[in-house]
Amino acid sequence: MTFQQPVLDTLPRYPIIIGDSLEEAGSGEALAHIYPGTATVTRELRMASPADVDRAVAAAQAAFPAWRAMPGDKRRDLMLKLAAVMEAQAQEMAPVLTAENGAIMLAGAHMSYDAAQKFRYFGGWADKIEGRTVATWGGPAHDYVSYEPYGVIGAIVPWNGPLFAATMVLAPALAAGNCIVIKAPDLAPYSVMRLVELIRQAGFPPGVVNLVTGGADVGKAMVAHPGINKIEFIGSGATAKKILANAAQTLKPVGLELGGKSAVLVFADADLQAAAKRGLSGAVSANGQGCVNGTRLLVERAIYEPYLQMLAAMAGHIKVGDPFAMDTIMGPVISEASLGRISGIVDRGVAAGGRLLTGGGRLGGEHGDGYFLPITVLADVDPASEIARNEVFGPVLVVTPVDSEEEAVALANDSDYGLGAYIHTTNLARAHRVAGQLQAGQVQVNGSGEAMTPCVPFGGMKHSGHGRLGGVEGLREFQQVKNVWVNLQP
Repeated sequence: MTFQQPVLDTLPRYPIIIGDSLEEAGSGEALAHIYPGTATVTRELRMASPADVDRAVAAAQAAFPAWRAMPGDKRRDLMLKLAAVMEAQAQEMAPVLTAENGAIMLAGAHMSYDAAQKFRYFGGWADKIEGRTVATWGGPAHDYVSYEPYGVIGAIVPWNGPLFAATMVLAPALAAGNCIVIKAPDLAPYSVMRLVELIRQAGFPPGVVNLVTGGADVGKAMVAHPGINKIEFIGSGATAKKILANAAQTLKPVGLELGGKSAVLVFADADLQAAAKRGLSGAVSANGQGCVNGTRLLVERAIYEPYLQMLAAMAGHIKVGDPFAMDTIMGPVISEASLGRISGIVDRGVAAGGRLLTGGGRLGGEHGDGYFLPITVLADVDPASEIARNEVFGPVLVVTPVDSEEEAVALANDSDYGLGAYIHTTNLARAHRVAGQLQAGQVQVNGSGEAMTPCVPFGGMKHSGHGRLGGVEGLREFQQVKNVWVNLQP
């Protein structure tokens, strides 16, 4: 398994894009980006510094008045043009996505298509932003509400799905009339770099979207910057706490989409084969590194052992390997450090009484140089154990038997997280009843990710964050509410 030169030639070159300037180097530290499939260095990038953040914010501030004043139909047309450009280059984007974090090529073109659909959907909102009038009392007056952009949005997106996350933020923020400073993640920068290039290619005015690629120091500078009016952060809870503390110094609002330990509730009346296939997706999707992946399986005891047997058999048919190969279903995790952390959690889970059904150790042989783990399934897991309560962020599923609907709901809600939840049942009354009781921002019935579309709101409860991305709720995240009261008294 080798990292081919033609792939290197597809990677974007500009880690800094500010105003009308494309820059091959920032003024920050150099970082060697590593392709996780072979631990190969793709390119050394000179990243941004806080001084580059200052320049990016200044460019966004300068562009904001004209962007805000641009008629909605003009913003709409630019966003639709960008969607068309992204769709036309979907095949070229796929190897970029794979090179940056090991995402499988099979999903690459779909990721680009999905990103384009976000701009199509929110582009359709750009010419439909309205206010409302309010009936008042206490004297003759005319009262109305308007929805206005914040100004400059600072977007900080994660390495596990940079393009997906970036477009979840940029599409509604731009439709609402905001300008952007976005930080590409240092571990996986390339797709966001290419996205900002395509935004320029589509004809967006300079300064409307500005790119700084960097690490924690760059993110910290963005959060503290008085010229950034709101931060949208997608990432870990530990980092979110630091961001909130930093943002408090300027009292700027922060939108948070954080981690999860999403429960999968499998009832005895479910379609067992479909439930096992969808349950397995929690370990496979994004190579197991998805915040909303269903990784905590609560299975009714009457079907517990048959379900486990089916899950293990299906896991054995998932091809783990070279993410550039079109028949690969699951690729590597992001880094050596992640691989070691995941393996340690699994080892402790087994020591705590978990029954190892599949996986459990790093892949060797032809995969030995990369950061590969097989699908790992632990059965009979104590709901109070570390592996059942903490986000593993790897291809690991834990399974626990339950004896009733009430127990399943109680265990599902007994978590610090509340991002997603999944119900498998053929009983429609049960589906609605259980969905109403689950403490999660998004509940899917007989699904495993199909609801992640631009038209529906997505976000979490509890330690999984607050605010929503997607749907009209996602548009509202990037609008401030203004009320105007006009005295009609002569």
